[in-house]
Amino acid sequence: MQLNSSDLLSKGKMEPDVNPTDQHVDQVWDTPSHSEIVELTKAHVEAMEMTNDDLVWVQAGMHHVLLTTIGRKTGKEHKVALPTWRNKDGDRIVVASFAGATVNPSWFINLKDKQANPKVKVQVQNGKYWSNPQILDSVERNETWRRLCADRAWYETYQGKTDREIPLVKLPETEQIEG
Repeated sequence: MQLNSSDLLSKGKMEPDVNPTDQHVDQVWDTPSHSEIVELTKAHVEAMEMTNDDLVWVQAGMHHVLLTTIGRKTGKEHKVALPTWRNKDGDRIVVASFAGATVNPSWFINLKDKQANPKVKVQVQNGKYWSNPQILDSVERNETWRRLCADRAWYETYQGKTDREIPLVKLPETEQIEG
């Protein structure tokens, strides 16, 4: 079942006072399949590691980060390219949607394991930092979700495809990484 913003508004899930920000993007692409997402992400990670060019770091009008986690089972480094959105405080928010899959994406499962990932490495277009990621819950998650979906409405569609609540993760800048 897919819900649009009018459906959510009528069901009381969104408030009419949330307006798009300067981060608003209209979806003009078809959502790739889950296997395509994995392949596209691999290519995007490779490109992000080679250049700071806007063509790589700003895709479809969205700034991206290169998130590095440690595998909770393997202990190996895993990298994923993710679009970001900034909340009202300027913190980067990433969405563990996996296009509405029934399960959370691997990067999120690894990030959630605080033994394997007490902090994560975040690479942005012109730098890197350590972050103590915060999985948003209850009031903060719901408020952030409303504002995010005002800018990126397709996340509502993804939420309508799954029974799980799509997690939002704040990536505050904890410590700069030099070099």
